[in-house]
Amino acid sequence: MTTQAADATFLLGGDMPVRRIGYGALRLTDDQHWRGPRSLGQAKELLRRAVEWGVNLIDTADSYGLGANEELIAAALHPYPEHLVVATKVGQCRPSPDVWVPLGRPEYLRQQVELSLRRLRVERLDLLQLHRLDPSLPLADQVGALRELQTEGKIRHIGLSKVSADQLDEAMTIADITSVQNPYNVVDRAFEQSLRRCEQLGVAFLAWLPLKQGHLVAAGTELSATAERLGTRPAQVALAWLLQHSPAVLPIPATTSVDHLSDNIAAADLALDPATVETLTRLGERSVPGWEPR
Repeated sequence: MTTQAADATFLLGGDMPVRRIGYGALRLTDDQHWRGPRSLGQAKELLRRAVEWGVNLIDTADSYGLGANEELIAAALHPYPEHLVVATKVGQCRPSPDVWVPLGRPEYLRQQVELSLRRLRVERLDLLQLHRLDPSLPLADQVGALRELQTEGKIRHIGLSKVSADQLDEAMTIADITSVQNPYNVVDRAFEQSLRRCEQLGVAFLAWLPLKQGHLVAAGTELSATAERLGTRPAQVALAWLLQHSPAVLPIPATTSVDHLSDNIAAADLALDPATVETLTRLGERSVPGWEPR
C-alpha cells in the first residue's frame, strides 16, 4: 500500500502561499559563512534555477556573509517574481568568522532590519525571523521591537529561530508569530514539541538542516538503503518523510549543486508507504523528549 505525496503548499501567515520545499541560501557563502560565494555567477544561476523550478521560499540572514547573502539574492532575483517569499533573520552579530553572538537589543534589531531592507532592495520584508533569543534581555523587548517595525510597515510577518514550544507561546502573547525555524530532520528531533505546537497554532515550521549537511544521506545509512529499495535518492526520502511527518513542516535544504537542487525539489512528488514512514520515524525516537508513536 502507498500513500499520496504530502500537500505541496503551505499558506504562510495566512496570505503567502509557498511550496513546502524551500531553499536555504546559507551555503552560498564561503566555508565560514563570513564572505560571499567563491563563484558569484554560479550562485546567481542556482538561485534563478530554484525559482524557475518552482521554489518560492528562500531563507537567508543578515549574518550570512555579513550581508553578502542578502545582496546576492537581490542581485540574482530582483525585481522579485510575484509570490516569491524571501525570509531573512536578524539578532546575531559576527565579531569574528567563528563566533556568533545573540544580540537582541531593540536598537540593534531596528538597525539590522533597515540594512536588510536596503540589501534586499525592498520596502517591506516578507518574513523577518529573530535569529536567536538574546538571554540577556526579556523576550518582550526583542519580539516587541519586531512588532513595532511590523506596525511601521517594514515587516510583513514575524518568525523565530531555535525556540522551544514554551518560548513560542510566550512570543505569541507579544506578536503574531508566523514561523519557527529550528534544526530538525529524521534523526535529530529534539524540537518535536515545538513542531507539534506549530501544528496546533497554524505556524510554519521551517526545518533547518533537514539533511544534516549531507551526513544523513551518506552511503551506508538507513536512508540510503531505503532509497535503494525505492529506486530513488536518500535526500528525497529524507525530505519526503519530513513532508509526511507533519503538515506544518517546510524543509529548507541548502545546496550549491544544481543537480542536488533538482533532487530536493522532486522530493515533493515522492509518496512513502506507511511501513517506510514508520521505520524512518523510529530512527529518531531517542532524540525526542517524551516521544510516543502517533
